[in-house]
Amino acid sequence: MKASCYCRECQYFTGGQANTFMAMPASDFRYTLAQPKGFRRADLERGNLREFCPTCGTHIATRSASLPNAVILKVGTLDDPSVFGHPQMAMQTADAQCFQHVPEDIASFERFPGQ
Repeated sequence: MKASCYCRECQYFTGGQANTFMAMPASDFRYTLAQPKGFRRADLERGNLREFCPTCGTHIATRSASLPNAVILKVGTLDDPSVFGHPQMAMQTADAQCFQHVPEDIASFERFPGQ
């Protein structure tokens, strides 16, 4: 899955923009150089586990209870982000800010697909 999420939690972690990511099976993902540092917001009932580079602090991936068998990889952390191409969907658009652009040519969901 290739998507952009506009929820408030993602806006906090991106500094105000949508979170552009790709989700893949957790079984197909592994860290090769070091294990990440993790962070989960204690003020959220189902806060996601965010994984960061232990050296530079870059937000690399997210693990979500909503997608327990997936890793949500941040596109900006790829050596070549152009391999991402274009998102297939936009989700949580009900939380989008007036300065955020939601593409009109992709599937769009006010909340998560299926909710």
